[in-house]
Amino acid sequence: MPAHASLSLQLRKILFAAILFLTLAVVIYWVILENKPWVVPEEYKSLKNPLSPSESNLNVARQIYGNECTQCHGQRGRGDGPEAKQHYPLPADFTDPKLLKSATDGEVFYWITAGRRPMPSFKRRLTPDQRWQLVLLVRSFSQPTPTNSVPTSPLKPAPEKSNHQ
Repeated sequence: MPAHASLSLQLRKILFAAILFLTLAVVIYWVILENKPWVVPEEYKSLKNPLSPSESNLNVARQIYGNECTQCHGQRGRGDGPEAKQHYPLPADFTDPKLLKSATDGEVFYWITAGRRPMPSFKRRLTPDQRWQLVLLVRSFSQPTPTNSVPTSPLKPAPEKSNHQ
């Protein structure tokens, strides 16, 4: 075998090993990064939502949520949207009261503002008021519905009640 062929084979083996190592390192880093807790800066934790949960604020939030969030988080915030299973980590289930119980409004606002892969940042896509409106809606997903009312989708109006029996 010529000397240059042996060198070429060695070079290819080294290059292959380097690419394999680099790929493995990136995957390990990604897994570690994705499983880290979502660290919210202190200045966000104490923020209070300046908006009230009025019907007008919730209606605006429903429209934004329908356009930006349902594909992953689902219509009712369960994390079961049509694209949810394509992502890792899976989208949050906002109907789980434990998820939002310990989170301040400022923390939820930060999650929406900053995003974290696979969720995009909405800092430049939505105004601060729109993000605060989403905080109101996200919190509403974990609120119990009265037992005598018909549950409605947060994106659709309640069905008309019929007087016929």
